[in-house]
Amino acid sequence: MSRKLTRRTFMTATAAGAAAATFKFPTPAIAQAAPFKLGLLTVKTGPLAQGGIQMEQGVLTWLKLHGNKMAGRKVEFISADTGGKPAGTKTKAQELIERDKVDVILGPLAAFELLAISDYIREHKTPTLSLAGADDITQRKPNPYFLRPSATSSQAMHVMGHYTAKEMGKKKAICIDYDFAFGYEQQGGFQAAFEKDGGCVANKLWVPLGTPDYTPYLAQMTGIDVLCQGFAGSGPLAFMKQYANIGLKFPVVTGETGGDDALLHAFGDEALGMMSTCPYTLDLDTDANKKFAQAMFKNFKVVPGFYAAGLYINCDVVEAALKASGGTTHDKEKFMAALKAVKLKDTPRGPISFDHLGNVVGNFYVRRIEKAKNPYGLKLWNKTVKTYENVSQFWTWPEKEFLAHPVYSRNYPPLKKC
Repeated sequence: MSRKLTRRTFMTATAAGAAAATFKFPTPAIAQAAPFKLGLLTVKTGPLAQGGIQMEQGVLTWLKLHGNKMAGRKVEFISADTGGKPAGTKTKAQELIERDKVDVILGPLAAFELLAISDYIREHKTPTLSLAGADDITQRKPNPYFLRPSATSSQAMHVMGHYTAKEMGKKKAICIDYDFAFGYEQQGGFQAAFEKDGGCVANKLWVPLGTPDYTPYLAQMTGIDVLCQGFAGSGPLAFMKQYANIGLKFPVVTGETGGDDALLHAFGDEALGMMSTCPYTLDLDTDANKKFAQAMFKNFKVVPGFYAAGLYINCDVVEAALKASGGTTHDKEKFMAALKAVKLKDTPRGPISFDHLGNVVGNFYVRRIEKAKNPYGLKLWNKTVKTYENVSQFWTWPEKEFLAHPVYSRNYPPLKKC
């Protein structure tokens, strides 16, 4: 069942309704007095739970820092565990929309979850801000009720592919990832950018979610000079340990999940030197990021990674749109227009805006895992080595040219002979 975390607004709403009946207050005052219902679709069980729990912590951190209010309205926050399955995600989305009457949905986590509910949220005109990649929902099949302040599945990997070829000078790669949409789109993005800049992907290996033993896949990694992994949740921990145990020495690169800051406390020396690209980095030296990260550490005794930061920033965007729309979401088209028009200069990830399809444009950070002193006493640290500004979901390709190609898939781009 969905879990309602705050229910402190009913008396206020009742009193406001009585006052409105007596004194005929204008409609905006009534709307602002009612609770703002904020729903979250996340994963708290299974192999993706590490990120899903951080998603909820990111929202709770934002609410605590803002007095449980958005644009002056008290927030009723309802968190739902999807179980990391498409059917579970659809059921929980139905509960949030039809039973709980939420104003906005945040989430879900996984691309395959988002694909399972995209048509449903469109039919019910429910504004949804997601962490999930699912490239095509802001590309060839845009959803007018969807906004993505995080990144497409391929967005960070475009940067990583370019960096691996141009800055690291690598020529031949093998990619390994989960056997579902997020994995396909991540590695498609890496391959397209890597090969655009002179590299070649020799093979792409697909692993079932939850696989405990990567040895059969690691045995296939020969004749290359770099490995790109895109695992998420607890997957990167097991993979990197087995990678080191088998004695492989190729440099490892990854995207926003494979080197997540929230995993730093659990990685060992096997992760030293791993390069990642992410739209959020814990070492970003700004007041907004320090405030967020310190609050996460204080509240939950953990450092935030991409998942927590993504949801915290989603809340920043929702509040900015709520302010712009006069505190009301009754006109869904007007509210979606306000969401898409949001431009923020000072979020924990830096400045963001949105393209005409509803996807974020912002900074992406290339980091290297090192041993370094840090404010949180972590043995390992992601040190930013390069920042790419204003990164589009289309990378450096013209939009029309990019969209003329199929969405990245298990077999696209096709492998070439290296």
